[in-house]
Amino acid sequence: MLLDGEAWQARFRNFRTEAWRLETLPAYKVPQEAEEIRSFLAGERIDPHTYSNEYTEDLKRVRREGKAKGRVHIVTRPLSTYLRYEFMYYRPHARAGEDIRIMDVTDRVNPLADCQDFWMFDRTEVVLMNYEPDGTQISRKVHEGDATPFVDYQRIALTESVPFEEYVKGLDV
Repeated sequence: MLLDGEAWQARFRNFRTEAWRLETLPAYKVPQEAEEIRSFLAGERIDPHTYSNEYTEDLKRVRREGKAKGRVHIVTRPLSTYLRYEFMYYRPHARAGEDIRIMDVTDRVNPLADCQDFWMFDRTEVVLMNYEPDGTQISRKVHEGDATPFVDYQRIALTESVPFEEYVKGLDV
């Protein structure tokens, strides 16, 4: 089943305990981010201590309800421009309660090299995120099979990654 619109948004409103994401690409082409990326390239930065938007407010709601939202992003250095831009927003997202972790595979084998991007809800439902090589999203599709392999991918990603704030200490991002 392909997911879009209300059916997709409902996943984020209705999960019971955890929404979790694996990100594998160095860049994502998201039309809504184009202006922010231009501003970032022009040297503009947000204040991670005061920045707030709909996403950070939703993260706070998730935490108040006793739920968790997290992600692991697999990266290699040097970081792409997109990752440096995205990391700027990871700071306020982490402050609002998202468990963001980084798996840097620059100098090692990527244990999830054959894994595609996905969201997992309550460790029972998986939504496969399909992208073009340039990061343009093609579709989101509910995985019809067993979620167990994805729970294993999550375990590996969490074990092999470090918390975002630990990763960026000393980096110019």
